[in-house]
Amino acid sequence: MNIAEKLCSAKSPLFTFELLPPLKGKGIDAIYSAVDNLLDFNPSYINITSHAADTVYKTKDDGSIERRVVRKRPSSVATAAAIHFKYNIDVVPHIICSGLNREETENLLIDLDFLDIENLFVLRGDPQRGTRVFVPKEDGHRHTTDLMGQINDMNAGHYIDDTLKNPKPTHFSMGVACYPEKHIEAQNMETDLFYLKEKVRLGAEYAVTQMFFDNQKYFDFVKLCRANGINIPIVPGIKPISTLNDINVLPQTFNIDLPQDLVNAIKACKSNAEAREAGVEWTIAQAKELKAFGVPSLHFYTLGESDNIRKICQAVY
Repeated sequence: MNIAEKLCSAKSPLFTFELLPPLKGKGIDAIYSAVDNLLDFNPSYINITSHAADTVYKTKDDGSIERRVVRKRPSSVATAAAIHFKYNIDVVPHIICSGLNREETENLLIDLDFLDIENLFVLRGDPQRGTRVFVPKEDGHRHTTDLMGQINDMNAGHYIDDTLKNPKPTHFSMGVACYPEKHIEAQNMETDLFYLKEKVRLGAEYAVTQMFFDNQKYFDFVKLCRANGINIPIVPGIKPISTLNDINVLPQTFNIDLPQDLVNAIKACKSNAEAREAGVEWTIAQAKELKAFGVPSLHFYTLGESDNIRKICQAVY
């Protein structure tokens, strides 16, 4: 059963979450600990984020500049496989345009097909660190829709090497991102919805929202999607506030609004620990309202830490 089938057949909102692969040089024990902490709530699937390699420049002893490409985290494929085979839970690795050309993308997808991991979450990815404009790798994809086209080609048995004999069609299914407060680069919501409809046309079977903190934003967005013929499941993505500085960083990074009541609650905190607890309280109320609305799932962004998510789930599920 793929993810969309799970979402459509669920009799009550599912519990799902996203994990960030650990920094390079760290073991997977922290990831296992985060998963173990949430097993009581029967996660239906776990998303695994993917991050492109960064380009860094270092000054050598002779004064010349050395350009290096640094991958700071293990791949989403490695992390997804480790979790899938340890826990027998469906995993959904992020597949991104950023940092990959078409052949590298195909090789990554071949690895996933070999591992029998067929659920994908397809994204463009962020621009290179320090830039605001996304530039694809040479012979890479510029848009999510382009990447989806390559996945559809492989599902039809069409590989880059057209000399292959009897190539095996893959059976990938795709989820995509959506933005209740519009993508930061979109000119307006109408344009953003146009591209979401294109993703659905290309085979997106469900969408997960960017984080939001005002549920009315989600309710209005779902209504707008339905009015525009977008009828796939739309899963709310939720991130609890966890530090004092989140109220400054998150709006700038993700182009989102924070309700004033939440801002006031965090400003009244004297430490990150207090802010984390205030974030838990806000998210419990937010999740209960979303659950009553009848969402297909509650999807939590954990950043690899799950103690606060566990507290929320104990109150909601």
